[in-house]
Amino acid sequence: MKRLRHGSRSVAGPGGQHVNTSDSRVELSWDVAGSAALSDDQRQQLVTRLGPRLIAGVITVTASEQRSQLRNREIALAKLSRLVAEGLAPEPAARRASKPTRSSKRRHRVAKEHRAATKQQRKRPSAD
Repeated sequence: MKRLRHGSRSVAGPGGQHVNTSDSRVELSWDVAGSAALSDDQRQQLVTRLGPRLIAGVITVTASEQRSQLRNREIALAKLSRLVAEGLAPEPAARRASKPTRSSKRRHRVAKEHRAATKQQRKRPSAD
C-alpha cells in the first residue's frame, strides 16, 4: 500500500486498507424471453413489467456489496429472484372510489362557512 509522508507521521493513501483486494463483483444475466422455465403468459407478463430493465430480453443483476464473491453471488441470486417474484405477482385490486358520508359533507360545509365568516371580518368597514 502506498504511504505518503506528511511531516513526522505517515498518512495512508487513497482507497483505504482494502484497495488492493481482488474484485469480487458478480454479474448475473437471465434470458427472460428465451427461458423454458416460464409459460408464455408468465414470459409476456415479465417482459411487460420489467421492460425498462431488459436489454434484448435479458435481465442483468449485479452485486458488489461484499468482499466475498460467493456472498455476492448469493446476493445477486436473491435480487434476481425478488425481481422475478415482483414481476409475476398479481396486480393489486383496483381501488373503488367511495362517496363522502353525510357527516363529512356537513363538516366540510361548516368549515367553509367558518372560513367565509373569518374572511368577512377582515374586510374594511364600508363608509356608509
